[in-house]
Amino acid sequence: MVKISLLFQAELNNVTDLRPADEDHSWNFKIQCTSCREIDANYITVTAGEENRISGSRGDANLVMKCKNCKREGSMTIMGKPESYTADDSGQMKPILTVECRGLEPTGFEPRDGWQAKGAESSTLFQIDLTEGEWYDYDENAGTDVSISDLKFDFA
Repeated sequence: MVKISLLFQAELNNVTDLRPADEDHSWNFKIQCTSCREIDANYITVTAGEENRISGSRGDANLVMKCKNCKREGSMTIMGKPESYTADDSGQMKPILTVECRGLEPTGFEPRDGWQAKGAESSTLFQIDLTEGEWYDYDENAGTDVSISDLKFDFA
């Protein structure tokens, strides 16, 4: 079992506490088999609330899948709750999620929708879709533009 952290970086403008809007957030990863190194062509959705039985084991995982190339089974489990990305973190890589992997590893990430953040000046709650890789809005309570841009991701 290997623990891998999703590192997140963005430029936050007048917002803070960016995080998934709910505990059962759908995380979308590119997955690579650690046996044959084949990368699945599609993004695979992993949800903390979903439990799947691991073959030949008493354990469960949030994702259990067989490699299309070598047919080996791999699993991924989300560890704990995701961390918020704050205004103080803006422009820096920060681990926001840790997954435990066996037989596979994430190689890419797509944030998509289902995020939220608070206005830095007003605490207005914004529902955010990061599918386009950026988000722009206006905080009427603070009278200022708000945005999230320059998204970057890595794994450690």
